[in-house]
Amino acid sequence: MAVPPIQRTSGTATQGARLGWLSDVVLGLLIVAALPLAIVAIPNTVSVVADLLPAEIDRIGLMRAHGLALPAMMLTVPLAAVALRRVKAAHLMLGGLLLLGVADAAGGYAGSAFLVGVLRVAHGVGAGLLVPATLVAAWDRPPVLRALWSGMLALSMLGAQALALWPLDGVTRWQITLQPYPLLTGIALVLAAAYLVLWMLGGRPDDPRMRAKERSRLLLAAVPAAGIAVVAISTASEDWRAGLVVLLALLAVGGLLALASIGTRESRTLAYTMVAVGVVLLPTVAQVTYVEMGGLGGPGLRGLWLPFCVAGALAVAGAVAVRLSALTSTWVTQLGLLSMVVGLCSVRVVAPSAEGLVLVVPFTLLAVGAAVAITAALGQVGAGAGMFGLALCLPGVLAGYLLGTGVQMVALEGDRTRQELVDSFVTALHLWALAGGFFVVAVIVLAAVMARRAPVAEDVRDEEGGGEPENATEPEVVPEPEVVAEVVAEVEDEDRPTGVIPRIAVPPLPQADGEADVSPVPPPAPSPEDGKRG
Repeated sequence: MAVPPIQRTSGTATQGARLGWLSDVVLGLLIVAALPLAIVAIPNTVSVVADLLPAEIDRIGLMRAHGLALPAMMLTVPLAAVALRRVKAAHLMLGGLLLLGVADAAGGYAGSAFLVGVLRVAHGVGAGLLVPATLVAAWDRPPVLRALWSGMLALSMLGAQALALWPLDGVTRWQITLQPYPLLTGIALVLAAAYLVLWMLGGRPDDPRMRAKERSRLLLAAVPAAGIAVVAISTASEDWRAGLVVLLALLAVGGLLALASIGTRESRTLAYTMVAVGVVLLPTVAQVTYVEMGGLGGPGLRGLWLPFCVAGALAVAGAVAVRLSALTSTWVTQLGLLSMVVGLCSVRVVAPSAEGLVLVVPFTLLAVGAAVAITAALGQVGAGAGMFGLALCLPGVLAGYLLGTGVQMVALEGDRTRQELVDSFVTALHLWALAGGFFVVAVIVLAAVMARRAPVAEDVRDEEGGGEPENATEPEVVPEPEVVAEVVAEVEDEDRPTGVIPRIAVPPLPQADGEADVSPVPPPAPSPEDGKRG
């Protein structure tokens, strides 16, 4: 029989290893470019360029339309996660970036509130496709890639407001708010196309698969997301009182926590963590960024870039260190959340600051705490639970925005002078930091209590999340089919309780075989004839 030469086989293996290594490098660069591009679509910044709007345009309607990106994004994430069962992550990443690129290109021609709303929805849908696709693509790759994803998510939420405001400094056209980083979009598109080619050359490896129950939970996560979106749009369209806004925001946060309580112990820990990070991180830093703007006495964006860069770099480094050291225990997640609590407390102490450098302390505590908590929690679950936690994070962001807006409305009631308005914004920030700290502490306590009351998880997968459940029931091996005629039905329905295996009724065997007697009295010793018969 002809045998291929060893040298050719070695060369093929070397080429496959090189393709895998190059694919991982390209995927890492894509995560670094794509996640900030997706999260920066969240902030509504059109009010900053209100003076550049034409007189004939509906300004109130334009501001409402500009805020549709986040509702569209958080509704897309669970649906995209379910679609990843049929569509490969490489295709979905390229599709999301193409949609973002088209929306950026068309943003320069926007001239009405309706067109702005359409383009912002396109931004939200593209970003909603991109975020879960990058996580799935990095799931079964080297551990550093998933840690990089967690660190970049924390970094993107930390700097989203500042990144959205940076291109608006000194602009002459308000349409810049619809196309803030077209060059970065083009770079990400090139990286996504290169990754798709490498993925195809590498044999098209499969993405991690989700179970039927996990897909059902993802579809269920779209329900509170839709409810929070309706509340947010109604709040922007109606003149609601501050107390009602705060009440609806609290109900939204409570609904997210209730939904996060379903599932196993490990999946609950991740879901609670993602809700806490979503509610606290981006809404808090957004308020700090506005308070530190130059017009309010702060250093402006130029004075904030150093704190942002230091905190972001430490967040990515912390996530990678946790993942490489395999510190994926629940206490590491709680330690990260406690770091966020300390960061919120420091906001009350150091903000506002005329210099800005001191903001390294709260920014670092918030970003590193979020990155460490997410990385440690992701290391305990499979891909389906990871998608479910992500589906709860973005509704948490919108709920946090609603709650922060309600607090600001309470602080800004009544006629104020300019200095009183500045002081009211600072008061609202301090109240929000206090409320956010208590909320994160409540989430830590809730996660600890639910972990004590919950039984051991039945669907814990291996650390990389790609294996079968550890307690999966294996079919019984029958050594002699002619002696025992038994049919074991394979259990493929994952919703059926573990351990229930339907069997065809078989008449009991003779007692001499030592297998049919189930009484506590031991059966008699087998005779030589018994051994011959099986």
